[in-house]
Amino acid sequence: MVDIKEIKHIRAAPFTLMTSSIHAILAFIAAIIIVLFFGTIAALIPAASLFAAFIALLGIGIIILWPLTAFLIQIVYAFVGALLYNLFAPKVGGIKLGMDGEELKSIPVVSVALIISCIAAIGTLIYGLYMGLAGSTILSLISGIIPIAGTVVANATNTTGATIPTGAFVGTMSGFWAINYIIINPIMSFIGTFIGVAIFAVLYNIIMPKIGGIKLIFAEAGTAFELTNIPVVPAALAIGTISAILGAIIGLIFGLLLMDILLAITMLIIMAIMMFIIDFIIVALGTLIYNFLQPKIGGIKLVLE
Repeated sequence: MVDIKEIKHIRAAPFTLMTSSIHAILAFIAAIIIVLFFGTIAALIPAASLFAAFIALLGIGIIILWPLTAFLIQIVYAFVGALLYNLFAPKVGGIKLGMDGEELKSIPVVSVALIISCIAAIGTLIYGLYMGLAGSTILSLISGIIPIAGTVVANATNTTGATIPTGAFVGTMSGFWAINYIIINPIMSFIGTFIGVAIFAVLYNIIMPKIGGIKLIFAEAGTAFELTNIPVVPAALAIGTISAILGAIIGLIFGLLLMDILLAITMLIIMAIMMFIIDFIIVALGTLIYNFLQPKIGGIKLVLE
């Protein structure tokens, strides 16, 4: 029997610490793979000792900076995301989980799509306010400098009767720049995220009863529930399968847009296989890291009703 649980509140600190740590470790693994890949290429190229030394030196920076950067960026995203979730959940409703014991059987589509798209739109708005105001200020400054520079050049060259540029076009662009970042981008973010998450939830609800859904093991932690373990294979298989279907659809559409049936079929197969493998590996690594870190730093804590 499916029991619907709503995530009423996300404890921001444990959520931020866990997700940031996972991102840092995944970035560290990716950095090592990249350094080994290019280092191997350099070693196989004759007389490439200087290139190999450059790759080795660059690799040290990548291995240190990439995980650190991923950790710091994710701290901001995760903490702000959790705060926004807790702000919106009482107003639009939190994410609902259709649980059958430990297995996530279904994801009510509207609830998950609505709150995640709201968070995405506000996050885009916050970013847009910075980019919009900064960009429009710079463009407005340039639009003011253009006529001054034109006048100076005309005077210096003793040019008479020349048309002095006004900078009006750049000034107009500053307005469009601000509107795009502050108004258009958040709206598009809301719409795009809602559609994407809704499609994911619909596919999950159709496919998971047939192959088995993600399993989430919770334990009581005061007034909340702590996610203590995520079995690796069910999670990786579920996400990988959905990604494969989405990849097949994208590949098919790409081929059809080019009016090539053979290419459409080829892209369908390639994209499905590629996205399954990539997402299976990423989710498997992410859940393994989560299960390893949970006893050491504590898991994600959710208030469920």
